[in-house]
Amino acid sequence: MARNGPSNPQDGARPLTLWRLSDGKPGHDKQSLGLATALGRLVRTELHDIRLPRAGTGLGAWLTGRFAPGRDLPAPRLILGAGHATHLPMLAARRAYGGRLVVLMKPSLPLTLFDLCLIPLHDRPPSRGNVIPTRGGLNTVVPGSAQDPGRGLMLVGGPSPHYRWDTQRVAGQIREIVAAEPAIRWTLSTSRRTPADLPAGLEGLPGLTLLTHEQTPAGWLEAELARCGQVWVTPDSVSMVHEALTAGCRTGLLELDADPASRVARGVGDLLKDGYATSLAGWRNGRPLAAPPHPLDESGRCARLILERWF
Repeated sequence: MARNGPSNPQDGARPLTLWRLSDGKPGHDKQSLGLATALGRLVRTELHDIRLPRAGTGLGAWLTGRFAPGRDLPAPRLILGAGHATHLPMLAARRAYGGRLVVLMKPSLPLTLFDLCLIPLHDRPPSRGNVIPTRGGLNTVVPGSAQDPGRGLMLVGGPSPHYRWDTQRVAGQIREIVAAEPAIRWTLSTSRRTPADLPAGLEGLPGLTLLTHEQTPAGWLEAELARCGQVWVTPDSVSMVHEALTAGCRTGLLELDADPASRVARGVGDLLKDGYATSLAGWRNGRPLAAPPHPLDESGRCARLILERWF
């Protein structure tokens, strides 16, 4: 499917043809789409989404220089991919049709095989000319400035390898915040990982509207972040933490015990240390939720760096 970016001063130039390779995983797709749409806000683009088949675009395709999904598409200038399953197909696509490869994670293959690697800081990216460190993964959120201080959002995850989940503890913290901020209209959204007993235990809580992840259509979170004055997130929901910060929301983190060996948990700790988010303990001690000290538009920043580097 081809999609063109908006009109801009470069409309007279040849559009930047993007191939976005997808492994079908929503988290990976959100990262690559975030970069693609950020590029489209800066220059005229022609985006082609390629859903990878389960077979036929792996090692053999790379070695033989074949990439069947691109047969009827215009040659790419950039090939984007997130997720390990996209790595070999990206290499096959470049060998068959040219273009530069931008991988949105620490790849499972040698970094030298890719033209550019966008790697989260918690993965400890090496200092190399083809590596751009990022604060978390990229996303599709656009920074905003019209949040309503009377609206609040709570984003809840669930069991993960990085934090010890405790439903009762999280529910108690939610009740505490809602009771302390009665003037705010709160909405809570669960995720696919949220245990069913959490929303069940909060039913009927005054001032709180509950939505399960099945009740939130595509684009709901981005729209909600654009209008909510403050957001509380469980720290296991790392992507949603970064989405709230990208939107410019005043963001607080609920408390869960972290795995001390987790790089992801250390990355969340760095956000607290650097003042991007407020801990529940800090809020209890009277510290108000503060806006991020610097814009966290990593998709936009990486898009600008790519254009400066090559186009």
